[in-house]
Amino acid sequence: MTTSQKHRRFCSEPMGDKLVYELPGIGPVLGGRLQNRGIIRARDVLGRFLVLNKDEWKFKNWLRDSCGANAKQQRDCYNCMREWTSNNL
Repeated sequence: MTTSQKHRRFCSEPMGDKLVYELPGIGPVLGGRLQNRGIIRARDVLGRFLVLNKDEWKFKNWLRDSCGANAKQQRDCYNCMREWTSNNL
């Protein structure tokens, strides 16, 4: 599996106050949709990932339902959350 530069950069740094559209798979359009739902920061997405017990199916469905993410966008964001948590938690 190859990862994007955005993925590698995100996973190599502390989450801090990164905005939601800095997540792999989430660009300005999906990020705007999430922000309209009150999900502003990447840590908000991380919180949902953890509440869903890191379950791939549930997290991807949540992304689809929350902002209309397609399968690739769901996969990119899930893989980033999975790698970031395994490296940092």
